[in-house]
Amino acid sequence: MKKDLLTEYDLELDDFTSIFERAAFVKKLLSQGVSYVPLKGKSLGMIFDKSSTRTRISFEVGMFQLGGMAIYLNSRDIQVGRGESIADSARVMSRYLDGIIIRTSRHQDVEEYARYASIPVINGLTDFLHPCQILSDLFTIREKLGTHEGIRVAYLGDGNNVANSWLNAAARLPIHLTLACPEGYDPDEAILKRARRDAKRGVHLYRDPAEAVVGAQVLYTDTWASMGREAEKEERIRVFAPYQVNEKLLALAEPGALVMHCLPAYRDQEISSGVLDGPQSVIYDQAENRLHVQKAILEMLLKARV
Repeated sequence: MKKDLLTEYDLELDDFTSIFERAAFVKKLLSQGVSYVPLKGKSLGMIFDKSSTRTRISFEVGMFQLGGMAIYLNSRDIQVGRGESIADSARVMSRYLDGIIIRTSRHQDVEEYARYASIPVINGLTDFLHPCQILSDLFTIREKLGTHEGIRVAYLGDGNNVANSWLNAAARLPIHLTLACPEGYDPDEAILKRARRDAKRGVHLYRDPAEAVVGAQVLYTDTWASMGREAEKEERIRVFAPYQVNEKLLALAEPGALVMHCLPAYRDQEISSGVLDGPQSVIYDQAENRLHVQKAILEMLLKARV
């Protein structure tokens, strides 16, 4: 049976472990200059309705390094943009490709592709979730701290797709997650409720960012105005100003706490330049690890397909 990656919540503990171990393996091989091409002859369709830097480059380069090929498609390139049903497109693409990654607004579209495709479908980002990002972040935490078990992560800012994905991860893995969001900008209610029910180490939502970061070993933030929210930018800057990850807030966390941001970053808005460029920032390491983790995901899903 084919396997998709639409949400972290669908992964079992063994899946997380396999992805992290494989990511470390392919990263080591790349650093040693060793050619590793388990996906030779495989092809990946990349459907992008949203602009991208890290997701596109990391998947495209990753597929190349694994010996396969990636085909970039935007809504102007495929007939879905002209009214063809997702069901028909998914069925046809399944005859040509070995896997599909989709980066789009509507999570329901990714689910529909997965429903009708006979090949693996990967959620490269929706307005609802960003699973590949969080898997890469967790891998980075393991690299830097030796484990993710029992680690206290504080997420500060908008309760967006990244916050939802952190909640799904906390529901599956033994991490302690705290969030600080302004009222009216909370994560998805159903995901938050499920995470509070399932999280072994606990999930807590605060209004005061200073409360959320106490004891945190990881401080995490994201842009305050995600794609599609640009019209709200000025209002969001005003509302989120107290949630900026800066030197004062960082001093309240555990000494040596890691600072993470999924990028793109708007300097001196959600994060100060001093913290972003400071010694506790692992932001560019986590960006690099998108490549290695997504190679592990591609190998896991596409190599298994006969």
